[in-house]
Amino acid sequence: MESSKKIILFDGVCNLCNRSVQFVIKRDKKDVFRYAPLQGEFGQTFISERNIDTSKIDSIILAEPGKAYYVKSTAALEIAKHLGGAWPLISVFTWIPEGIRNIVYDFVARKRYKWFGKKDQCMVPTPALKAKFLD
Repeated sequence: MESSKKIILFDGVCNLCNRSVQFVIKRDKKDVFRYAPLQGEFGQTFISERNIDTSKIDSIILAEPGKAYYVKSTAALEIAKHLGGAWPLISVFTWIPEGIRNIVYDFVARKRYKWFGKKDQCMVPTPALKAKFLD
């Protein structure tokens, strides 16, 4: 894997998360991101090495090689900064304190399976997209 790529770790069985990854892939014109389900080998190793409590963070993590990692609403806003179109404009929401942003984020995260459903297994990328996935 190229060390310059940012890695989006996502809930591989969540329909909302899978749709979000598809959304990002379509708008990632500069090929900034790589993807891995949290349930996969890469995701589990990442979580274990950093002692991340998955009872508190179980939907999205953005890892920037050589830097920190971001979770929840901050991860989503950091991802949006790198998308095509007007999506980087939503970074203005970083002015809202993270605790307040995460109240909304956590509410949606708790309801995501009920509202959007879930799969029995992680998404399998198409052959054309397989190179973008780490697992």
